[in-house]
Amino acid sequence: MLKFSKRHIAKTITWRLVGTLDTLLLSWLISSDLSVGISMGAFELVTKMILYYIHERVWFKSKIKSSNKRHVLKTFSWRGVGTLDTIILGWIITGNPLTGLKIGGAEVITKMLLYFGHEKLWYRINYGLDQRKRRNRLNAIKKTREV
Repeated sequence: MLKFSKRHIAKTITWRLVGTLDTLLLSWLISSDLSVGISMGAFELVTKMILYYIHERVWFKSKIKSSNKRHVLKTFSWRGVGTLDTIILGWIITGNPLTGLKIGGAEVITKMLLYFGHEKLWYRINYGLDQRKRRNRLNAIKKTREV
């Protein structure tokens, strides 16, 4: 059974807002058609939220502890999933596979930078991490007793 996490849902929503705006703008600029940008943004709201939530749940079980290594690996794995989705949607919406490739290609750069920043920000936020808060408090208490 799938367990829902308020942290992963919040991350999914915040990332989707950032990602949708980026997709809308890039699709509009590349296609020179605002309706393509709006359509891409609308469809990606659905596809990317589902894919991102699944990606978050998979990575939550990861044993990688190093934050920078983890952020870089998550950035690349998510970008692979996201780019493929964008290319396919761009092709379907415009009817032109080259336009889908152009939009997906442009997003590789913008989305990786935006995603890395999003991950770094969320790594510092304890929202939905009650166990992390408890562990940090216990470690702080242990350190004061050792002194």
